[in-house]
Amino acid sequence: MATYECAKCGMAVNAFCAKCETALENDFVTSDEGKKIQVSVCPNGHGKIKSPTCCGADMDCKG
Repeated sequence: MATYECAKCGMAVNAFCAKCETALENDFVTSDEGKKIQVSVCPNGHGKIKSPTCCGADMDCKG
């Protein structure tokens, strides 16, 4: 399971897919401009979301 933690305040979250209740996994996609973007992905193919943010910045994945 991916745990996302804020480098500034220390808040942490775990994300789950609402369709299958499976923990989302950390991954990356590349934008058309070539920028690497962190995302959270359902391992069962239900989609992906932009990884969480806190204190105005993306939260780091801790595992």
